[in-house]
Amino acid sequence: MISDRNKKMLNKTLFYVLMLVLGLIFIFPLIVGFLFSIHTETELSQIPLKLFTPNPTLENYAKVFQSVPIFHYLKNTLIVCVIAIIAQVVISSLAAYGFVFFKFPLKGFLWTIILATMMVPGEVVVITNYVTIQNMGLVNTYPGLFLTSLISGTSIFMMRQYYMQLPKEFKEAAILDGCNDFQFLGRIAIPLSIPTISALAIYQFVHIYNAYFWPLLVTNKDKWRTIQVGISYLVTGDVEEYGKILAAAMVALLPTMLAFIFGQDYIIKGMVSGGIKG
Repeated sequence: MISDRNKKMLNKTLFYVLMLVLGLIFIFPLIVGFLFSIHTETELSQIPLKLFTPNPTLENYAKVFQSVPIFHYLKNTLIVCVIAIIAQVVISSLAAYGFVFFKFPLKGFLWTIILATMMVPGEVVVITNYVTIQNMGLVNTYPGLFLTSLISGTSIFMMRQYYMQLPKEFKEAAILDGCNDFQFLGRIAIPLSIPTISALAIYQFVHIYNAYFWPLLVTNKDKWRTIQVGISYLVTGDVEEYGKILAAAMVALLPTMLAFIFGQDYIIKGMVSGGIKG
């Protein structure tokens, strides 16, 4: 007979083994991409293609850094991400605070408009956005890259859902202590919403970092290209070097992978905290 303690340990072990197997299945394409990126072009052209190489090499990564200014593309992308994320956190916090704690005319109608924007695909307004950016003379500039990402209905929704959970007594006590709305927001509401803000920042970072069409549209000079557009230069119409392309993809994936690995707990906490009450 198996004791209850041993049964619990067995169940726990089986659970972790199952999670490990599922995790490996989900990241298997990344593992395959990395393994192929350390093959030589000769090995990648052989049939049948072998997953493991007896002589791993980093020459494909060296070719990437020699072929395109990948660190410059990364710098452009990170600048756009940081500015857009800071703006979204500030704007969404202020907007969500107003919708939760203030009463004003057409409040319900305006909230419906914000929800409606979440259902509109970005491709629908891309021409209008481009014409606006072009008329403002912001093509091939950082503002042209990040202006369309400064505010998001999803960000406002996430922050509003969290602020709705804050007990009304918190604000009443703060007002009795002499706090105004900005002091309550800065000293109490925002510090308490750090998990939601972190989840929002990581979600938006991955979304903005992986953008391809908009940066391609508003830039026509190599100086302003972002990482996703920059690595596409490695795909030419002549001879395609698959090892180099895979190496570039691995380099481009690294920031988003690190963001998810170190921020997954915040993502879960933020999504859960924003979905309890609504």
